[in-house]
Amino acid sequence: MRSFRQTTDILPQLIVQLFPTLVNIASQLLNSPPANANQEIPLMLHLILKTYKTSIVMHLSAHQQSAESLVPWGRLLFQVVNLQIPKEAVPEDEEDRERSEWWKAKKWAYGILGRLFNRFGNPSQLPSSMQQEYATFSQHFVATFAPEIFSIYLQQVELFVSGQAWLSRKCQYQIFNFFTECVKPKSTWSMVKPQFENLVSSYVFPQLCFSPAKQEQWQADPIEFVRGSVDEYESYDTPVASATTFLLSLASNRTKVAFMPILTFINRVLQTKPAAPQRFGALNMTAALGQFLMRHPEVKNNMEQFLVQHVLPEFGSTEPYMRYIACEVLGTIEKSGLQWANEENLRSHFTAVAACLDDPELPVRVQAALALTEMVTLHESVKDAVAPQVGKVIQSLLKLAEETDLDMLNSCMETMVDRYQTELMPVAAELTARLCETYTRLARESIAADEDGGAVDMDRIMEGDDSDKVFAAMGVAKTITTVVASVDAAPEILAQVQEIIIPIISLTLENKLLDLFDNMYELVDSLTFKTRAISPNMWPIFELTYKLFKSDAIDFLDEMLPSLDNFVSFGGDVFKARPDYRQMALDIYTTAISSDHLGENDAVNGCKLAESLLLNLRGHMDDGLQTIITTALGVIDKANTVSLRLANLEVLINCVLYNPAATLHIMEAIQPGTSRVFFDKWFEAINADNRLPRVHDKKLSIMALCALMEMDPAAVPEAIKEGWPQIVSGALKIFKDLPAAIAARKALETSFQTDSDYEDIDDGLLNFGDEEEDVWDADSAYIEMLANEGARLREKHDRPLEGDEESISTEESEVDEELGYISPLDIVDPYVSFKQALTAFQMKDGNNYQRGTTSLGPEQQALLMEVMRVAEEHTQLSA
Repeated sequence: MRSFRQTTDILPQLIVQLFPTLVNIASQLLNSPPANANQEIPLMLHLILKTYKTSIVMHLSAHQQSAESLVPWGRLLFQVVNLQIPKEAVPEDEEDRERSEWWKAKKWAYGILGRLFNRFGNPSQLPSSMQQEYATFSQHFVATFAPEIFSIYLQQVELFVSGQAWLSRKCQYQIFNFFTECVKPKSTWSMVKPQFENLVSSYVFPQLCFSPAKQEQWQADPIEFVRGSVDEYESYDTPVASATTFLLSLASNRTKVAFMPILTFINRVLQTKPAAPQRFGALNMTAALGQFLMRHPEVKNNMEQFLVQHVLPEFGSTEPYMRYIACEVLGTIEKSGLQWANEENLRSHFTAVAACLDDPELPVRVQAALALTEMVTLHESVKDAVAPQVGKVIQSLLKLAEETDLDMLNSCMETMVDRYQTELMPVAAELTARLCETYTRLARESIAADEDGGAVDMDRIMEGDDSDKVFAAMGVAKTITTVVASVDAAPEILAQVQEIIIPIISLTLENKLLDLFDNMYELVDSLTFKTRAISPNMWPIFELTYKLFKSDAIDFLDEMLPSLDNFVSFGGDVFKARPDYRQMALDIYTTAISSDHLGENDAVNGCKLAESLLLNLRGHMDDGLQTIITTALGVIDKANTVSLRLANLEVLINCVLYNPAATLHIMEAIQPGTSRVFFDKWFEAINADNRLPRVHDKKLSIMALCALMEMDPAAVPEAIKEGWPQIVSGALKIFKDLPAAIAARKALETSFQTDSDYEDIDDGLLNFGDEEEDVWDADSAYIEMLANEGARLREKHDRPLEGDEESISTEESEVDEELGYISPLDIVDPYVSFKQALTAFQMKDGNNYQRGTTSLGPEQQALLMEVMRVAEEHTQLSA
């Protein structure tokens, strides 16, 4: 049975039958004046409106699009929005008033109008996949309803601004959202355009000023103040956040008309020298616009003087929040790429920020840390000035991070460690120990919270304290990873650092802190790769990894694989001496292939582990060879994706390279003719275009073919004897494509290095285009992509399963080069190996050698000569 979806007939039928009754009931409820109304009336109204809103989350039924439904519901919604609720009908306390039923009803009315416009009624932003279903409705809605909504919302704002009416925070959020959505469409911009300056000055600006509520939070919980102010995800649904979004939409989407008037307003406020809360508001607007200010050709060259005139003096303000906003503005402008014309001005601002690191107020210290990090990153003179004191700065950051558990401070430390690798080298172990102490505290607090939370505590979940601890621990782990990277040129220090880090890895894995596994396995990978060895204390991590994979962490094979590969690659001697370790790794492979719980990406990772075992433990995997071959043959015709088909085939090719005679014998023992099936698959890949796309794929096949040429001819199974001479032509086909693959890989490496050095500057942030036309920006394109992908998945879900393997593979992308993958084959010269193998082939199996070389065409003969020439050249060079 297909699962229920909103596009089935069930919900539309319910809407037709029930919603006309609901809208009539709601309209009758509004006949009772709020002051004298029974308390059940606003509750029922709230629930009716919530029901309607829930029904339009994804789809708007044909009935709801009709005038028969839209007119009465629209009339009801406008009534609720316009409803003036007397003070005596709601609690006096604002927090209680927010939660009252009357204001919940109003919130849902605003939410419905917003959803109708945002998702269904805005033709210029309607995704193409929704055009057929909603184009007519959207044209009608934007022409008839949108102007009325805008007019009513404007009236509500005017009443609120003038003090004649109160608006809940959720309602203000919805109003700002609607205004924001009106900026991009041509039809609604014409309504916003005459009003935007007044809206910015009278409605946006007060939201961004320093209010008594902000002051109260600063004093009561400065950490929460910082988190709410800096972390956009903490408070996205507040009036302050939505006012900022509206401001940014005006500046970026209607730059030609709106940008300079907004800046004129900010300058006018600052030049009149108002009280500190209003100066904070103007600078807060500046910080919000920071990324745009440095992109505007008429503005960017004036920002240094702006900072000198309006920001630098605030560092000396007696109001802590002014020092806070001064740091924020400077940090934002710096991050956006400010180039100082006057070095003295840079020095003055750096000195002011550095002083704020010792400010008595915690929020100021946090913003100072963020600003200083930007300055150190961008200016060598600042970097040099901080260098003698970098130890003290790092200690300050550590103390701040420990006090606040704010992840953003871990990013600061990460940057500082990266910028001052040489200076911090002598104290790297000490720094790592301090970071590990912080991580351990956060991890233990998270463990304690999990132990206390046997029952689901929704209040704790909603407050998000536990997730804050986890995110902070993630940030600390990233900083530790940066420390590891900074000392990889000093083996003795790296070894010290490793021993300090291993206990936090054990702590995390033993206590199954799954959210932190990604960070821990990144550390294991980094430590084992950079030391190129496995220390005695690291082996228990391998054992833990196996136990976790077989129990709670089976889904983490993707994160575990690089570390597992390093254990095999750099701990080969231990693996050779420990059959139990080999069996553990082998079990991970077979589980990855066979588990119903895992997908094909996990199976690919299992294949990579099997390949690592076969390549690194030559001569010591005999006892596991049959298991590997049997497992791989079981998947050879079942893999759906290109990546798994290739990875699984290469497990078998690796078996051939490991021991060709034993591999072919095992294949035939499983079922006679199996070796022929495998060879057919292999040579199909060799002869096809781009079926062995990567350099490693080609080298592996060449080396396996070389191993076959060196085989005792008596060990060749009967099933493949006839095609045995094709080994030579198969190898030559791969050699023909190898130079192009090597060149492509080198080009990719160069491109990767160039991309990593590229400074990410988006010149498309501002729109200087026609002020009256519809705006289609990156957000619009993203929504279009999501809608189209949703439509594609729904269509795929609706199609009956045809069992057509080809239809599955058409959606795959090709297998890309893995630049970070290091293989024992990297140091092998395939040309020299082929020459040696061909000589052995001639000596051991002259008949098949003769057949294999004489059957070559002129082009292949020439290619053979070229391969032999290159091999001779490489041999002489290495002599």
